[in-house]
Amino acid sequence: METVERLIRSTQELLWERGYVGTSPKAIQRAADAGQGSMYHHFTGKAQLARAAIERSGAELREAAEDQFSGSGTATERISGYLERDREVLRGCRIGRLTSDPDVMADPELRQPIDETFTWLRARLAEIVAEGKRNGEYPGSLDPEQTAATIAAVLQGGYVLARAAGSVEPFELAVKGLINLLPEATK
Repeated sequence: METVERLIRSTQELLWERGYVGTSPKAIQRAADAGQGSMYHHFTGKAQLARAAIERSGAELREAAEDQFSGSGTATERISGYLERDREVLRGCRIGRLTSDPDVMADPELRQPIDETFTWLRARLAEIVAEGKRNGEYPGSLDPEQTAATIAAVLQGGYVLARAAGSVEPFELAVKGLINLLPEATK
């Protein structure tokens, strides 16, 4: 693996585990088995490397979500597939966890790829809900944007509840509860 790839991958993992403040350039270099010169040859500093890592995490989240979203099945089946896919629940969401990092949220350059990822997710979910409305799966009164925001919020909140409890159970309950509500929208 090339040095730049090791630096990005290592930064992704460290941001997920420690957040921005807890991720020092030295820790990145150790994890990537790269020297200081290599890091600064490819990136101007920690912020630029963190931005690349956050962008990569966002792209990976979108790719994994799109696997379920673009598959076959009803809107509810595709949304359920997305909600029920394998996740490292107790580690939280790679992107969602960064929203609680004050240094990331204070930096527009670091916050932008996070916002773009969640904006994409809500828009893609809204498209699927709108498709479900057109196909008669959901009633005409169901608002796709509100429903998409609710789905994203339940998922992110499930991560928080699971981490607080030290158990995946609250996450699984939130996901199952939401899935059980989706068919109710047709009534």
